[in-house]
Amino acid sequence: MTYFVTGATGFIGRRLLVELVATRKGTIHVLVRPGSEDKLERFAYQWGRSSRVKIVSGELTERRLGVSDDWIAENTGKIKHVFHLAASYDLTASKRENDALNLDGTRHALELAEAVNAGTFHQVSSIAAAGDFHGRFTEDMFDEGQGFPSDYHRTKFGSEKLVRETATMPWRVYRPAIVVGDSETGEIDKIDGPYYFLPLLKGLRDHLPSWLPLAAAGLGKTNIVPVDFVAKAMNELAHQPGLDGRAFHLVNPTPQSNLDVMATLAGAAGAPQIKMSIDNAVTDRVTDTLLSSVVAKVVDSSPGHAIAQATTGRLGVPPEVLAHLNLPTNFDATATTAALAESGIEVPPLEAYASAIWDYWEQNLDPTIRADRRTRAGVKGTTIVITGATSGIGKASALRLAALGAHVILVARGVEALELSVNEIRARGGSANAYPCDLADLDAIDELVKNLSTDFEAIDFLVNNAGRSIRRSLRLSYDRFHDYERTMQLNYFGAIRLVMGLTPAMAKRRKGHIINVSSIGVQTNAPRFSAYVASKAALDAWTRVVSSELYDRNVTFTTIHMPLVRTPMIAPTKLYDRFPAISPAQAAELVLKAMRDKPHEINTLGGTAGEIGHALAPHAAFRLLNRAYKLFPDSTAARGDDAAKDATREQLTLARILKGGHW
Repeated sequence: MTYFVTGATGFIGRRLLVELVATRKGTIHVLVRPGSEDKLERFAYQWGRSSRVKIVSGELTERRLGVSDDWIAENTGKIKHVFHLAASYDLTASKRENDALNLDGTRHALELAEAVNAGTFHQVSSIAAAGDFHGRFTEDMFDEGQGFPSDYHRTKFGSEKLVRETATMPWRVYRPAIVVGDSETGEIDKIDGPYYFLPLLKGLRDHLPSWLPLAAAGLGKTNIVPVDFVAKAMNELAHQPGLDGRAFHLVNPTPQSNLDVMATLAGAAGAPQIKMSIDNAVTDRVTDTLLSSVVAKVVDSSPGHAIAQATTGRLGVPPEVLAHLNLPTNFDATATTAALAESGIEVPPLEAYASAIWDYWEQNLDPTIRADRRTRAGVKGTTIVITGATSGIGKASALRLAALGAHVILVARGVEALELSVNEIRARGGSANAYPCDLADLDAIDELVKNLSTDFEAIDFLVNNAGRSIRRSLRLSYDRFHDYERTMQLNYFGAIRLVMGLTPAMAKRRKGHIINVSSIGVQTNAPRFSAYVASKAALDAWTRVVSSELYDRNVTFTTIHMPLVRTPMIAPTKLYDRFPAISPAQAAELVLKAMRDKPHEINTLGGTAGEIGHALAPHAAFRLLNRAYKLFPDSTAARGDDAAKDATREQLTLARILKGGHW
């Protein structure tokens, strides 16, 4: 079976390509503009760089997509499925651009499909084809006299009309809702829909306590689905027999309120929650009238556009988007749901993947990353080694540093995870290399240092991030002395072995900075973390001593006493699921601060308070910590059982008062 795909370098197209390579046989021809081959190559790792994917040079705006006559002659009668995804998906695009890409592009794709005598033409339309239709819109509805609030809506309707009226071969149409990131990884490559409002949630999180209740009015309805659902559903529906001549709503069967979406994403961000809201039945009607009519007309005028640009535009929300916040249409997906029933493909609830959406945005698309000029000036062109770089703090730091122009060297044990992380950075234009190494193996570290010294002229920064955490009471550790040995081996011996390997060259160059990711537990002496805290405390003490010895050689150190971070390392302790913890991206901001300002230590208010408390009133501190020790049980992993328990009110209260601590 042979395929032809347009828009394969786009967000949905890449995911469809992954599905086709993984689940179907045969050659997959993909249309790529001349000069854009490298864009496809950057993402080829996602489909395993399969040799079945063949590039076809062409142009969406040219007749028969600009594909050569020789290619057409060679492939006539061989193409079973044509997937047409290439289009403009931008509400802010001009009329000319929308017409050229959405209308002419579809016309040219149909011409090519006819020229090669394709089996089935698959058109990726959009729920925008329904325009401003109010009420229930079924999958067999199309031209219902709806109006079109933008050129994007008009041309999505028009392109679907072209397929319905002019296709000479069987066709199928897919109407995705607002597509957000992957439900597992959160990956997305453009800002759209709810993403415009994530900077606002970040501002609330950074400036207000998470427990503060907020009130808000309803903001109308929306409909969002993750991209992996769209790609899997299209792949399944395209290959089921007897579905030609039909449209499929790739939507959430239950419309979501904008307020609920924002509340769910706020929870994932650790921002304050909306606890009180005005009845949506009332506010939806007001929102529909206000946004669809009044705001649309105001924004359409030059003065109104300028005002919107100076207000919401400064928050990153384009004026053109304001009029489309509320979705007046209820898209019925009964037929699609039935067709997908046996496949098990269904829309996951937003609650299940909101954290992935937030984490990916904060680590990759937050506009403040590239706007950080001071940090960019300090790291651009430098070479930075990061250990533990395939997840959590290490990966978040690597992504940010690469975006700011640094060359990042990723060090971790897992070869596959390293390769994926490097490919992800390179796909976004960053520079990275992977060096697999077990940092608990001192000989392996020596080999790593040797290779780095050979491969790179200089190492400017080292981020000692890799670590092992063990949360277990002393009473459960009497016969587990190896817990102490293995944490010390990685967190202390491994860390200083790497530093000792790299510092001679730094000292010779009189330039180098080492960042040790330590723990707030060193300052607060958290119960159950004796093995972990002792290993980090040893590294802290070693760093304080050698800092004075290397001071005149301009080799400097920063110790970050990191608060609780929501990473895979804390996952075994289920109580932490509801405890206040910073995100990997917030932790990465501390790493970047260490590189920019080069302080000796970076501490939190809670960590400093813990140190002062132990210094001034040690017995009072021990009593408080003993209370916490009794309040917070050992994890199921430490006890060796499966009885996971949710956090109690008292536990949550103490965790919020002493925010960031390890319990």
